[in-house]
Amino acid sequence: MKYSKTLLLPITPDEAFALVTEPDRLRRWQTVVARVDLRVGGEYRWTVTPGHHAVGTFKEIEPGRRVVFGFGWEGEGMSPSADGSTVTVTFTPSGAGTEVLFEHDGLTAEELPGHTEGWDHFMERLEAVAADGVGAGPDPWAAYPQDLALVNTAESALAVLLDVLRRIGTDDLDRPTPCSDFTVSQLADHLAGSLLTVGAAAGADPVDRAEAGLEARIAGLAQTALEAYSHRGLEGTVTLRVGEVPAEIAARILNIELLVHAWDFATACELPIQVADELSAAVEKTAHVLITDGVRKSGSFTDAVPVAEAAGSLERLIAFTGREPLGV
Repeated sequence: MKYSKTLLLPITPDEAFALVTEPDRLRRWQTVVARVDLRVGGEYRWTVTPGHHAVGTFKEIEPGRRVVFGFGWEGEGMSPSADGSTVTVTFTPSGAGTEVLFEHDGLTAEELPGHTEGWDHFMERLEAVAADGVGAGPDPWAAYPQDLALVNTAESALAVLLDVLRRIGTDDLDRPTPCSDFTVSQLADHLAGSLLTVGAAAGADPVDRAEAGLEARIAGLAQTALEAYSHRGLEGTVTLRVGEVPAEIAARILNIELLVHAWDFATACELPIQVADELSAAVEKTAHVLITDGVRKSGSFTDAVPVAEAAGSLERLIAFTGREPLGV
């Protein structure tokens, strides 16, 4: 069975092609993060929503005209093959814009309703980003995962972080942050270093694209780290600078780094931040496991700040890390 939809976008065929194939543009409307090897036979992996990863290989590529790729879902309970179905996207000049035809063929009767709902959701977001060239805004489907496993919640935290980072300009890089002695630029370097270290511990081979811009740099490093832990699992130990630690602890570090620093960046740049209660509550639990008295004495975190009993989970999380949660 087939899903089919045609959009008329107010952009050129080359611009529309880029929105569908390039990670930096896919993040604006369809994915939390994406890995793409754009060549015939090349593979892709999209974190469509936290805990749900689309995978497949490219079969045909005509830049600005057409792209065909196999489509499946990574993990048990999803499509058994990465190329179990086929997506064809055709780009045709039309007036001052481009007619884009999406076709997803080879779906079963059971798969069609869910994929129709998903594609319709993302088609609306594609139209929004094509209209203004900026982004479709936070995706409510990425707010928190149904399964609050540690890698899934880290992917949701990353979605929050990237939404903040893409609104930070070069004029903001010298602003002070709630992290003592860190400007926005220095905090980005710190976070990049953490993602490099924690990702490499799980066998990732990360590349730090410092020249790519704040959001693209962190997206690339986080994607590599989270994919490594998703494939490795959280059993056993990994080696960090402090020595051997349970892999689960490394995943908890990713959760704290991504969500708390999202708040740090937003606070420094006076930007609104949207965090679902389910996500902040899950990361708050992680913080209580990770931030022990010994960790505080090491200087990584200062003493917790008192909050009212009625405080929300994000406020409690921020206060527990030693930050003053004013304005949460």
